[in-house]
Amino acid sequence: MAGNGGVPAGTSAKERAYRDTKSRILDGSFPGGDLITEGQVAETLAMSRTPVREAFLRLEAEGLLRLFPKRGALVVAVSPHEVEDVLEARELVEGHALEKLCAVSEAERAVVARALRDVLDVQRAALASGDQRAFAEADRRFHITVVESARNAILLELYASLRDRQLRMNLGSLERGPSRPHEILTQHEAIVDALGRGDRAGTRERLRDHLDATRVSVLGGQRAGTRPAGGHPIGG
Repeated sequence: MAGNGGVPAGTSAKERAYRDTKSRILDGSFPGGDLITEGQVAETLAMSRTPVREAFLRLEAEGLLRLFPKRGALVVAVSPHEVEDVLEARELVEGHALEKLCAVSEAERAVVARALRDVLDVQRAALASGDQRAFAEADRRFHITVVESARNAILLELYASLRDRQLRMNLGSLERGPSRPHEILTQHEAIVDALGRGDRAGTRERLRDHLDATRVSVLGGQRAGTRPAGGHPIGG
């Protein structure tokens, strides 16, 4: 049985503090650049500061917080470099998965395409209801379905490790403009259409278009295909 905030009953105080704080960072309730305090979180969760302090240390180790003694914890913003690194990893993994799926039989591709279209139906419903969190979760489900369907457990594990970063980026992207969710749906549909045809080059191109648009949306207009100084371009 779940307790407050969907945390299972019986969960330790430090685990509750960790999960709640992390969830608020990922969904933007604690935006990047904000300073939060142990007392603030402890009061919200009706617990002492000790488990919150332990949760903050864990989140600092994950790169989500930067601790300042006697002042609080700074929520680390998603950096342009991190955005580029995540998108590069996604293009490598998802692109390989799509090429692999294009090589299977038409019947097998149809099964995958149907599963992806089911996820798109969930995204459309989330968009219609204005539920950004559900839309972002469905977005993640769309892409992970591609990787799961390619049946490479190691690549799937690598991709799953990007989950938190992707969710945070996706929510930030959705908040930057009302047209972005519609663009995402259109781009997803184009990927599924190319996959259904077994078009290897087409799926790669549609994926690159989608990730380039994500890059521009998240970075606020930085030219697609560029990286900060010292980095390297992704794609064409």
